[in-house]
Amino acid sequence: MTAASAPGKVILFGEHAVVSGAPALGTAIDLRARVLVEDLPGKTEISIHGLGLRLSGFSVDSDGRVVSLGSSDEAAAAARYVSAVVKALDVRDVRITVSSEIPVASGLGSSAAIVVATLAALSHHMGIDMEVKSIAAEAHRIEKTVQGGLGSPMDTALAAYGGYIQISDGVTPLDLPQMDLVVGCTSVPHDTRAEVARVQELRSRYPEIVDTIFKAMGVISRKAVPCIKDLDLKELGRLMNINHGLLEAIGVGTRELSELVYAARGAGMALGAKLTGAGGGGCMIALPKEGMCSRAITAITQARGRAFVVRTGCNGVTVED
Repeated sequence: MTAASAPGKVILFGEHAVVSGAPALGTAIDLRARVLVEDLPGKTEISIHGLGLRLSGFSVDSDGRVVSLGSSDEAAAAARYVSAVVKALDVRDVRITVSSEIPVASGLGSSAAIVVATLAALSHHMGIDMEVKSIAAEAHRIEKTVQGGLGSPMDTALAAYGGYIQISDGVTPLDLPQMDLVVGCTSVPHDTRAEVARVQELRSRYPEIVDTIFKAMGVISRKAVPCIKDLDLKELGRLMNINHGLLEAIGVGTRELSELVYAARGAGMALGAKLTGAGGGGCMIALPKEGMCSRAITAITQARGRAFVVRTGCNGVTVED
């Protein structure tokens, strides 16, 4: 029996701009996907449990932590990723059991975490010594295959390495302190492929405008690193607000996301707030003032969002025998 787990993620700065070569900054969070592998002579089974974190259907406990429910739709989606790993490693005679705390279709890296955890568990169970770098690379390839050529190296790198990562010319792990963020989910799943295509079409129409916006996002991503290192949260919040405005300028904001962003900011409970990921739905993040996590959750909930607390800079993939 072998078990592995991998974290979800949030993009802190630079989403969409990274597609065109500007740096982006992301972090692993303390929501995890878990995979258990057991010998099962004569057949191979994939069992999916504890998913069902639809944007409109997950639950939050009294501490603001996500509580998993159950759903066949999410189970079917997860099984496609697990099956792709099984095929890539040519695995037989095992039972693979998957569970996850990460809301799906939300921009929080659910599929990447499942792929990374499955790769780590299966490869270790089979006696294959895969380094974290190899797991990240193979997971990215598999996720792109399942998604028809789409897949961010940020997601799989964060699931594998954990911590913080900056992506520009390559993947650069960063040693930065942990923070608490409040995540607010809309009831609208996002479509990463459609949002990326729409932004790139806008860029082709107005390259001199959109490239300038992307350049500004890249500057923000770089400036954010020393802010986190020094825990200059007030300045970090300002950068979040600016980045959100730039994302709205390229059309990936929505009414639902903006309502959650401005709810978190409005009562002075958050130092900054922005959408995270591709936009068009999904989630936003807020940087709460000290002691204001629960009040930020209440404000987002009152704005018809689902809110919970996450910790940044968490461990990457782990394996247990």
